[in-house]
Amino acid sequence: MYTVGVDTSHQFLLLALLKDDRLVEGVQLDCFKHQSEYLIPEISKLLERHGLEASDIDSFVVAQGPGSYTGVRIGMTMAKVLGSLMNRDVYTLSTLQLYAGLEDCYVIMDARAKRVYVGRYKDGKPLMEDTIYTNDRMKEIIDSGANVIGDLHLFGQEDKYGDLAQHFADLREFWQKVDNVDLLTPTYLKSSEEYLK
Repeated sequence: MYTVGVDTSHQFLLLALLKDDRLVEGVQLDCFKHQSEYLIPEISKLLERHGLEASDIDSFVVAQGPGSYTGVRIGMTMAKVLGSLMNRDVYTLSTLQLYAGLEDCYVIMDARAKRVYVGRYKDGKPLMEDTIYTNDRMKEIIDSGANVIGDLHLFGQEDKYGDLAQHFADLREFWQKVDNVDLLTPTYLKSSEEYLK
């Protein structure tokens, strides 16, 4: 079985071609705010490199956010449309869970306005609900020596993302099957009390 993983929720266009539980090839392009231009062409090229047609794809897994409002919708819309038209299974993962992979870590993404999206994961399992912290609150956690990955440039450090395409395969047991793709909605978190403070 072939699965295509998609994440457009942050600065990357991230694609993963998986055969059963194994990563065949990953694509990670830094193209913030331009994912919509590259998404379908890059999927086509990915399949072509492996002698596959769209009809060979058995399922899709898409990062459902949090992240860029428009970015999250790009990947999710593609998965919903293709999943529906092709009658294929669609699965989701939290974007923060995808970025964490199997590490024991906090994972952060820029939420703008001096705030970050935050997840806390270990071995792929959430240790708290994805949420939003102020940068000041997150800096205290970083300064405490906690393992933090993601948009560390916000705190004067080098960003750390890992092999995101491989994470799709590593987290296979955590994919959430979507029973009705028409009801699939992104996770934004910006309505949370933390964000509105």
